[in-house]
Formats: sequence, structure tokens, C-alpha cells
Amino acid sequence: MSKISKFFKGGASAASKRRGGPSPQEALARLRETEELLSKKQEYLETRIGRELAAARQHGTKNRRAALQALKRKKRYEKQLNQIDGTLSTIEFQREALENSHTNTEVLKNMGYAAQAMKKVHENMDLNKIDDLMQDITEQQDVAQEISDAISNRTSFGDEFDE
Repeated sequence: MSKISKFFKGGASAASKRRGGPSPQEALARLRETEELLSKKQEYLETRIGRELAAARQHGTKNRRAALQALKRKKRYEKQLNQIDGTLSTIEFQREALENSHTNTEVLKNMGYAAQAMKKVHENMDLNKIDDLMQDITEQQDVAQEISDAISNRTSFGDEFDE
């Protein structure tokens, strides 16, 4: 298939046709290519506008007709430049929206994986067993504290009398 027919038929890859549409990466790559193409065209038009302005100044009052033609061409180039600016703005917006959507999709997938992992970790845990374990731990901490208190109390060895 020639490049021109690919352009007019959309030029979608075989992989994207099988899946029902382009992948986000393919779409982002094409949007970036289009942005680059339009940016180059912007630079070209800006150069042409500068040339036409220089030509108009050069002809100035000597050749008024040539100066007016140069200004008319400059005006056309400026109009094209404004159209490209609008198109670039639209493409940037679409690219950013697609990037955000792709990021959100990836985040959602990862959150799903994390939820599955948490479910797997918690499948062997029973809330009643956890409560019993926490009570046992608390009891053992209390026993340890009593032992510590008993050891650290001063013994008076006869200073205190039991009445």
C-alpha cells in the first residue's frame, strides 16, 4: 500500500485493526508526529512571513505593487499560521487527555492487582483468631509488667513493719 493510500485510509497497523482500534501508545505516537509536522510548518511559515516583510520593505515606495503583493502573501501566511496554532492547541489538548486516560487506566489496573494481593494475604486470616491473639499479647504484656514491677521494687529488708 502506498503512503498516500495509507494516509487517506487511515494507515492503521494490522495489530490495531485486529483489536478494534489503536493502542494508546500508537495514538500518542501519531499525535506527537502530527505535532512535530505542524511545528515544522509553523517555523517555515514564520520564515516566509519574515521574507515577505523584508521584501515589502525593500520595495517600499520604489515598487509599490510588488510591496503590496508581498504584504498580501504575508497576510495569507499569517492566516495559515493562525490555523496551525489552533490545530496544534487542539492536538495538544487531545494528547494530554489521552495521556491522562492512559495513566488512569494503568493506575486502576495496579489498584486491582493490589486488591487481589491483599485478598490473597487476608484469606488465611480470621478476625476471631486475631482478637484472641491480641488478647493473649495484652495478657503477656501485663504479666511482663508485673514481673518488671516486682523486680524493680525496693526491698526494705526490715525497714517496714507489718502491723
